[in-house]
Amino acid sequence: MSAVHAVVALGGNIDGPEAHVTRAFGELARLPQTSVLVRSSLYRTAPVGYTDQPAFINACALLETALAPRALLEGLLAIERAHGRVRDIPNGPRTLDLDIVLFGEQLVDEPGLVIPHPRAHERAFVLDPLLEVWPQAVLPGRGPAAACRKRLASGGIERLVEARA
Repeated sequence: MSAVHAVVALGGNIDGPEAHVTRAFGELARLPQTSVLVRSSLYRTAPVGYTDQPAFINACALLETALAPRALLEGLLAIERAHGRVRDIPNGPRTLDLDIVLFGEQLVDEPGLVIPHPRAHERAFVLDPLLEVWPQAVLPGRGPAAACRKRLASGGIERLVEARA
C-alpha cells in the first residue's frame, strides 16, 4: 500500500490529559511506516453526551502512513492501552482516546472501524484541530471540513497550547 494522509483525533480528560495527549503525538510518530506531518494545538472542550465529567483536552495529528486502516487502528488501540484506557462508560472519562477521522479519501465501514469518523462533522472539538493541521480537508460524504465547521456553534472550545513541530 502506498502512503496516504490520515488524521487522528486525540483526546482525554483524566489523569493529566495534557501529558497523555502530548506523549501520544510522539507515540504516533513511532508507529511503523508512519510519520506525524503536523500536530495541532491543544484545545479544552466541554464533554459531549455524558456530561458529568471533567473537560477534555483535544488535538489532531496529520499523519502520512503506509499502514492499512485496520493496522493503524490496532496501533492506536495499543497506544490507548499503554495509557491505561478503560472503556467502562460510553463517552465517559478516559486517559486517552485516539480516533481515525480521515484516511485519505477512503470510506471504510467495518465492524469496529468507520472512516470518516461518523460524527466528526458535528464536533467542533474535532473540526477545529483538524482544520489547523489540514485546512483543505474534505470529509467524504459531508464536504469540506471548513463548511461543516461553519454550521456549528462557535462556543465551548478554547485553544490552550499552540502547535509545535
